[in-house]
Amino acid sequence: MKKENLLAEYLSELQHIMQQHQLWQLQPPPVSAFESQQPFALDTMEATEWLQWIFIPRMSALIEAEAPLPTAIAISPYLEEALKEHPHLPQLLEPIQKIEVLLTNV
Repeated sequence: MKKENLLAEYLSELQHIMQQHQLWQLQPPPVSAFESQQPFALDTMEATEWLQWIFIPRMSALIEAEAPLPTAIAISPYLEEALKEHPHLPQLLEPIQKIEVLLTNV
């Protein structure tokens, strides 16, 4: 299976897990939240907001545009810290770690 197809599958899996655990929001954060200069928009968004409103759409846009994919990402360390008290952290990490492995194995 093509890397892009696997990535799309893992992004869909992440979205499904977020929806299943009521972490998927119907309304986006304020526009100003998207103007953050911090990694993961950590000063303006919760980790799950960043996943939903920035990470998933940007990765999906790369797939749709047939643009080059990142060759290495490390999101799980941030999520492990930001969501360390969250009961569904293991489920959220599963597709994220698949994405990290996929994009690192060029």
